[in-house]
This record gives sequence, C-alpha cells and structure tokens, in this order.
Amino acid sequence: MTRKRYIVELGTGVDLHGMNVTKAACRAVRDAIGRSCLCGLVEILGKTELQDIHVDILIACPFPDRLDSEAVEAEVPIGIKTVRAELGGMQTAGLCVKQFGEDCDTIIVANAAVTVSV
Repeated sequence: MTRKRYIVELGTGVDLHGMNVTKAACRAVRDAIGRSCLCGLVEILGKTELQDIHVDILIACPFPDRLDSEAVEAEVPIGIKTVRAELGGMQTAGLCVKQFGEDCDTIIVANAAVTVSV
C-alpha cells in the first residue's frame, strides 16, 4: 500500500552565533512540529502505535554538507524518520560577541518541511 501524506508542516530555525546549521535545523524542526497536533492519527485513523508512521524531514540550509542528520532526526519523537538536506536557507551579517564563539558574525537560517505519512 502506498503512503499517503497526513500533514506537512513548515518551520524556521536560526543560529545567531556560531554558524551551526545543525542547531538552526533542529530549531526549524521543533518550530514545525510545535504547531502540529496529530490527534487525527489516533482519533480518525485508529493508529495505536505511532512508530509505524513515516516522518520525512527536508532541511534547506547553507552548507547542507555540515548538517548532522542524526541530531535533526532526534528532534522527532515518533515514526520511521528520514532526513534530507539541500542548499537553501539564508546567511546574513550578525554581531560577533566573542563569548559566544569565534565564528559568530554570521546568522544562519534553516527551513524545515516535516511531512507525516501513513
């Protein structure tokens, strides 16, 4: 049986200091899933085990090769998870405060599309 999309939620995450795409991506995933209630999986579809749903996470960020997919995956507490990264997001000039690290003068923005399928 083919999977059918249940919900697609979008999120944005930022790392203000450190140019850490993983930190920004994790925040983007938390932003997306923080606005989603999947009660219909239980109340309408009758799912009792949420581990058999599929959660596909697409991250758009600068430097996708630096993304720690396992850390991003860990942000999602249920389901069979996949993470894919592509070039996107944004970087812009920030303010460097040395106490926050050496690479702190660039703000990194990541976007997440989290798709839950059954």
